[in-house]
Amino acid sequence: MKIIIPQKYQRLKRILIWVVSFIVLLQVAYFIFDRYETRRIMKELAKEKEIVKPEPVMLFNLPVDSFKIVSGQVRSGQNLSAILSKQGVSMIKIDEISKKSILTFDVRKMKVNNQYYFFKNQHDSSKIEYFIYEIDKVNYVIYQLSDSLRIYKEQKPITTLVKTASGIITSSLWNAMAAQALDYNLIMDMSDIYIYSFDFFGIQKGDKFRIIYEEDYVYGKSIGTGRIFAAQFVHANEDFYAFLFNQNNEDVYFDDKGKSLKKAFLKAPLKFNRISSQFSNARFHPVLKIYRPHHGVDYAAPTGTPVQSIGDGTVVAKAYQAGGGGNYVKIKHNAVYTTSYMHLSKFGAGIANGVRVKQGQVIGYVGSTGLSSGPHLDYRVFMNGKPVNPLTIKSPPTEPVFEKNMPAYTALRDSMMLKLNEIKNF
Repeated sequence: MKIIIPQKYQRLKRILIWVVSFIVLLQVAYFIFDRYETRRIMKELAKEKEIVKPEPVMLFNLPVDSFKIVSGQVRSGQNLSAILSKQGVSMIKIDEISKKSILTFDVRKMKVNNQYYFFKNQHDSSKIEYFIYEIDKVNYVIYQLSDSLRIYKEQKPITTLVKTASGIITSSLWNAMAAQALDYNLIMDMSDIYIYSFDFFGIQKGDKFRIIYEEDYVYGKSIGTGRIFAAQFVHANEDFYAFLFNQNNEDVYFDDKGKSLKKAFLKAPLKFNRISSQFSNARFHPVLKIYRPHHGVDYAAPTGTPVQSIGDGTVVAKAYQAGGGGNYVKIKHNAVYTTSYMHLSKFGAGIANGVRVKQGQVIGYVGSTGLSSGPHLDYRVFMNGKPVNPLTIKSPPTEPVFEKNMPAYTALRDSMMLKLNEIKNF
């Protein structure tokens, strides 16, 4: 007997089959997607593992783990031959290295206390793969000794950071900056910037400074300072600003009004020492024990301290004055001014009558020659042949910021002013 299923149940059956089929398809699709996603995640994890894999430690662009490294410092009296022969390098090889090195680095110029390194074969320490000598804090020379000899120079990567500093004078600028462990060259650069503005021998307790400068680093270690971008020095309650600005392809320091800090004459012929005797018409002479005119300024300083010409000029006298100025140099700067530097221990290189000298050039060294009670510089200035007080002469500045450059300079000055004002402890 044939059973006839009502039409409505047939429709229900078809719907049920469709639903079941759809569920099965979903499960299959999920299974396929799950497998794909799992594989994708595993690949990503594998990539992450590759990314976090530590980089090999490098020294002089050579992988440290691939060598046995021996280091040392050049000792007094030691040369390349002594260093290499101690590691078993033959004299024939040393001679070859010395001759081939001459165009890259003269091995006779190796300096005491400079560092050197031997990169030896990891499995046979008698085999030297590389010898490396540090010329200075940045430059080094590589001697590739394996296979054929190869010699070349390289540089360590330098990182430059912009830094700030500030301080209050309690005794001297030197002590104030040294107390913060600031680099020696930064101290000297600071004094050079203001050498035309005021005499550092006259700075007072309570004077203060703040600066923005750059410092260079190699592998996280400071190797020295670079340019000073901006500075403020408060001396006797007066602000002295300095901003570095490029004009005519030359970096020049200008004050907050755009006037050049460089002037025709330096404020003093030497740095960081004290005035022991001032200009006077009746000074008690420490040797003769009498009162007589002293038409100069005495700067007490250790023997050997460099003495600089305060300006461009021509040497008109280089001589010895017995019972007086001892070794002395006299320089004519122009039709009006002449300067004299006395009691020198010795003269600067190349100083002779008729020689042209530049501002800041070393013309001699502090001493105690002639009639003198101790090492000092007797510095004198003559205006139209007559002695004048060196501490009171006015020196005209050089060119200011050009009018066409003032908008750019003003923008730089204002930016640096804001940054200076952000420096604390001032």
